[in-house]
Amino acid sequence: METQALISAGHMVIGPHERRLSDGAVLVRDGVITDAGPRAEVEARAPAGIARHDHPDGTLLPGLIDAHVHLALDAGPDPVTALREADDATVSKGMAERARALLDAGVTTVRDLGDRNGLVVRLRDAVASGRLPGPRILAAGTPVTGPGGHCWFLGGEVSGAQAIRELVRQNAAMGVDVIKVMATGGGITKDGPPIWSAQFTTEELRVVVAEAADAGLPVAAHAHGTEGIRAAVEAGVTTIEHCTWIDQDGFRLLDDVVDEIASRGIHVCPAASPDWRGFAQRFGAARAETMFGGLRRMRERGVSLITGTDAGVSRAVFDDFVSSLEFFAHLGCTPPEIVDLATHHTARALGLLDTGTLAPGHRADLLVVRGDPLRDLQALREVRLVMAGGRLHG
Repeated sequence: METQALISAGHMVIGPHERRLSDGAVLVRDGVITDAGPRAEVEARAPAGIARHDHPDGTLLPGLIDAHVHLALDAGPDPVTALREADDATVSKGMAERARALLDAGVTTVRDLGDRNGLVVRLRDAVASGRLPGPRILAAGTPVTGPGGHCWFLGGEVSGAQAIRELVRQNAAMGVDVIKVMATGGGITKDGPPIWSAQFTTEELRVVVAEAADAGLPVAAHAHGTEGIRAAVEAGVTTIEHCTWIDQDGFRLLDDVVDEIASRGIHVCPAASPDWRGFAQRFGAARAETMFGGLRRMRERGVSLITGTDAGVSRAVFDDFVSSLEFFAHLGCTPPEIVDLATHHTARALGLLDTGTLAPGHRADLLVVRGDPLRDLQALREVRLVMAGGRLHG
């Protein structure tokens, strides 16, 4: 780890709303940005002999944020069976490799939304201490689910308010950063409830939220089905994952609930797989566009969308964040809006005030790409330098 470094580029994205400089630089010391601005000015204030990383044909910007991953899953054809048949040592080894792949792609912060036996908490701590390379990790630990419910194989089956409280407390004692609850069924649990069906009542979800609040933790609710989405909103969760409005007979988006999501400031993570185009082909173009249209409609009505990939489920790979970001272009977002979503906006939605902007006092989470991603998102594929928490990767 370089304790001090000067990083410059032909363009620098400082923060949201297209705040940018030509010929910009940041000075990093002990994992923190200590200076940022025009290169000549930062150079003049830098110590003599400092390590330099100059990229005159590139863009320097905050590190990218993936708010929905599953490091315990391998993104293969049957990730659930692969996980269930592997011991914890094997799973941990794969998790470390996948964390590195995320970093290779310029992702410097991830929120992991479900694993088993506290494995992601251990990986988080190993990365934070510098023992393993990887992005900053926010860990959810064991998801709260119903008996035989979505992702029951991760060990979080509960029934009744007291069992819910006990599991949330166990997760909090383990040191998680967020509580995950499965408000509805899900696609990868083949023997579980239908994807549209609610797994908990509004009152039970309120128990999750209240217990999490007592521990100072946000709540992320997996919710595909309309009734589960409604219950999650009424319970006051922090984020809703997927939010696809699937009903027993198709799709049923409720405008009053959408408006409540917006007014309460609940963030929605579509968790758009890098393979979202392939999903549309398999699911049926018309049905997929109805689903995508619901997210577009939410955005138009003022709902805050955040970036995430669902990396780990089948075909949702860990090294292609840009394809997931292209989904937001499909919804009508411009490249500057998408870069803002993937950095500053998602950081704030996750409660992270020390990243997402290239400003003095912030963590040194940054990357340099060739070209200009505010003009063309494909520039984000041309990674030249990644730094996470001041550690230079590569």
